[in-house]
Amino acid sequence: MSPLTTPWGETLDAQRVLPEYPRPQMVRASYINLNGTWDCSFVQGDTAPTQWQPILVPFSPEAPLSGVGRALKPVERLWYRRELPVLSNPGQGRVLLHFGAVDQQADVYVNGKHVAQHTGGYTPFSADITDALTEEPAELRVCVQDDTDASWQSRGKQRTKRGKIWYTPQSGIWQTVWMERVPSAYITGLTITPLFEMKAVRIVVHCSQPMPCTLTLADTPYTFESGTPFLLTPNTFHPWSPEDPYLYSFTVTAGSDLVSSYFALRSIHVETDESGIRRLFLNGKPYFQTGLLDQGYWPDGLYTAPSDEAMVADIRAAREMGFNMLRKHLKVEPLRWYYHCDRLGMLVWQDMVNGGHTDYNPLVIRAPMITGIHLRDHHYRIFGRTHPEGRAQYNRELEETVRLLYNSPCVVLWVAFNEGLGQFDAAKAVQRIRSLDVTRPIDHASGWHDQGIGEFKSVHFYYMRYRFRPDKLGRAVILSEFGGYNLRIPDHVFNDRSYGYKELTSPEAFAQAIGELYEEQILPAKAKGLCAAVYTQLTDVEDEVNGLLTYDRRVMKIPSHVLYSINSVLRRT
Repeated sequence: MSPLTTPWGETLDAQRVLPEYPRPQMVRASYINLNGTWDCSFVQGDTAPTQWQPILVPFSPEAPLSGVGRALKPVERLWYRRELPVLSNPGQGRVLLHFGAVDQQADVYVNGKHVAQHTGGYTPFSADITDALTEEPAELRVCVQDDTDASWQSRGKQRTKRGKIWYTPQSGIWQTVWMERVPSAYITGLTITPLFEMKAVRIVVHCSQPMPCTLTLADTPYTFESGTPFLLTPNTFHPWSPEDPYLYSFTVTAGSDLVSSYFALRSIHVETDESGIRRLFLNGKPYFQTGLLDQGYWPDGLYTAPSDEAMVADIRAAREMGFNMLRKHLKVEPLRWYYHCDRLGMLVWQDMVNGGHTDYNPLVIRAPMITGIHLRDHHYRIFGRTHPEGRAQYNRELEETVRLLYNSPCVVLWVAFNEGLGQFDAAKAVQRIRSLDVTRPIDHASGWHDQGIGEFKSVHFYYMRYRFRPDKLGRAVILSEFGGYNLRIPDHVFNDRSYGYKELTSPEAFAQAIGELYEEQILPAKAKGLCAAVYTQLTDVEDEVNGLLTYDRRVMKIPSHVLYSINSVLRRT
């Protein structure tokens, strides 16, 4: 286990763990945070738990900050328990219980009554527990199973035998757990679609039953029916961009329910520029996206950032280096992370999380980098997708991810598959995303196994020199991964291993090499038609010491002004 700690993990207050409201685009006053010390028990199969130990939720038991330090095995079950707070005014309205994310399968019980079941470790779920609150204080129990890479379940970069590009697995509750009281008829969700060309936004308010709604923006009320699209034209038109991340705040009232939210006005699409080159356009103008691969791992919290401030620090560090985009790699973050990208001005490319067979075929996920051969992805066996349940689960999680992040202005591109990891039927995945979201472009196959479809030729380049080549099909070209230069910083490394794509031995050599990489390869490529570039990566992650920040976030390996100067040139239109 890594001895590394982040500054925020080192000062963590166990009585106040991630206390912020977890859903910034639908905020209610009746919020009860359930993070903190719970009990947990590891049992074999369906055995009833008898011995309990404390765990700090929402850190997974494998994470040092949980206080447990034990991995959940595929043959085991992890049980959680805690008392729920006694609510005032019992019998009024409904009580909702929310889980930000539980990896991978969860069954939830309140006072012994089964209230929820969810499969998939990256998306939230909720339960109306009102009818189970027959006794107070009520007892909450959660039973978790996590197969990691022993099944076809989505798992991202987790692997039972970690190493190189695969990381320590984590299990169980890893995002905030919370409760709220709502009226008998209440708002269940919002769908927010910016209509940039019209200088307007389309909002649909979803309620538990049809009812009139009142939206208030800048002290002006607008009334309409729930479930019906409402076209709102603000009095002032203020576009959102990384340079000016302007957010409009509003509230919605339905009956006695009230939520606060926000939206932004921006557009993102692929279009031909004045030189006849297909490029990414932001708000109707060519906009080069210069970004970083962001894995979202922490040495002390694994998937879970130790605090809100820790998430903000990562985003600010990227901005200080002049980057305007983060590619969230094979993970879905808590909604607060996207909120901070919205308010600070950071574009996000969102990967879908991979799953599939236990061992990915190296000829599928590595050979294309050398051979340039792209396979047809309907061959389920060679892509590790023989299980129909796994394919169906990927599609369910894809839809859940798109719906979850649809309202987030920062999200400007969906990535369906990465480097052949569990890739299958990418054309159908694109159709599925399109059925839910027509406002954002899609990278159907990041890196290789291009199916000759979509808006992008998406390439990865490591080891070799990158020379821009226009796409034969006339699509926009994005360099969705490159670089990955590695530099070890003593006392700030996970272990004695060093994985990356070009080893440097000093900060000076590291800065010089990265500067030359951008000046000799990326800047010329942009001039010829490259429309986005994603450097690997923001931070070190375990064996990988190819981050611009150390894994513990205590050292920036390269002066921020070096990359800021380069990115300033890249961002010029």
